[in-house]
Amino acid sequence: MTAIYLYDDARARSFEPFALTRPLAEMTAGAVLQRERWQAALGLPVAGFIAAAHLRDFEEPSATSMAQGGIPAGSVVANARFVPRLTAGAHTTRQPYDRGDGAELWLSAPGGHAVAVRTTRELPVEYFAGGRMPVDEVARSHAEAAMLHGWWMEEVWDFIRYLPEQLTDDLVFLRDSGRLDGGERYLPPPAHATVLGEHPVLVAADCSSAGSTVVAGAAIEPHVVLDATAGPICIGAGSTVHAFTRLVGPCYIGRHSSILGDRVAASSIGDVCKVRGEVSNTIVLGHANKGHDGFVGHSYLGRWVNLGAGTITSNLKNTYGTVALWTPAGARDTHMQFLGTLFGDHAKTGIGTSLTTGTVLGAGANVYGSAVPPKVVAPFSWGSTPPYATYRLDKFLEVAERMMARRHVTLTPRARQQLAAAHAARWTMESSE
Repeated sequence: MTAIYLYDDARARSFEPFALTRPLAEMTAGAVLQRERWQAALGLPVAGFIAAAHLRDFEEPSATSMAQGGIPAGSVVANARFVPRLTAGAHTTRQPYDRGDGAELWLSAPGGHAVAVRTTRELPVEYFAGGRMPVDEVARSHAEAAMLHGWWMEEVWDFIRYLPEQLTDDLVFLRDSGRLDGGERYLPPPAHATVLGEHPVLVAADCSSAGSTVVAGAAIEPHVVLDATAGPICIGAGSTVHAFTRLVGPCYIGRHSSILGDRVAASSIGDVCKVRGEVSNTIVLGHANKGHDGFVGHSYLGRWVNLGAGTITSNLKNTYGTVALWTPAGARDTHMQFLGTLFGDHAKTGIGTSLTTGTVLGAGANVYGSAVPPKVVAPFSWGSTPPYATYRLDKFLEVAERMMARRHVTLTPRARQQLAAAHAARWTMESSE
């Protein structure tokens, strides 16, 4: 059966602090994981991903595995940095493919750059080693092309730059099609909620999930304001929006999450999260905990992040200038006026941590104390002030296993092996200079 393989090219492999612990296929853009988005856009399953060697044992529930051996003939290899638009533009892409008229190459619109190609022969995974092979090199010179509308993620901060427009587009798609993995039906908000604006407000009804288990619909307590003036709002099954919360669209709340109060605006909150306090223009990938007050804005929280009470991110310089952000190639001007913190998977902060504008907190880092951390903290760092100690692997895995068990997720032997590989492949400030 024809399937998609999502390819992390060399640029994607520099998207820290996330690339150390996960492929781009398992990153959320807008309201949707890249894996789910490509499946919906092309109407084909994703069979695996092609990424850096240290992700070979990556494993999460429902995620695909890293491709091994060969990519079968007839497969679609897609650049994972491209975010297909799920509304009308994507539907035109399927037509040449479904007609069987030999279309092999998908180009981005606008721009015309190659984003995906259907292979004509089996290709060894090593063909893409290092991430330097453009996908259009796989196509025959006479390949027919179709256009695919969407966004290129040229830099890691583009997840924040494009969040409001991607969220708005995704929520229109969800309104018309339901949740991408099926089973979601939406109802109007309850009468006791205050609804503002004309954009859609989608509240999940009871639905069936895998194994025919019934998932309760979203619960909205009294004294909740759903402000759809600037964009749509969607609240997933099993989630609860507690009293004295104001959701400001465009805004997405995944399944089994709890929004515990204050203002959440232009944000994408994944499955199984706890969020309290003011949040703005932020993606929370899933299974993360911000259970206390403290402003978080224009930020991205990886999976299993835990923010201590009173953790605050700055997202605007007091000079009102553009924000520079550390990258493996050195500090770069993002040309964005608003940018907070990028939190790698399993990153944790202590009580009262203050993070300056444009901070990168590496995967597995655990920082605490009254001192403001530097603008970049290397992965698996531990301590209250730099120079930080290295978080011992055995201690890190012990804490990760304990935290995951609280959310009824098992840290499998394979996942432990992948985190150990990430620990071994971690970058340091010295290695990145």
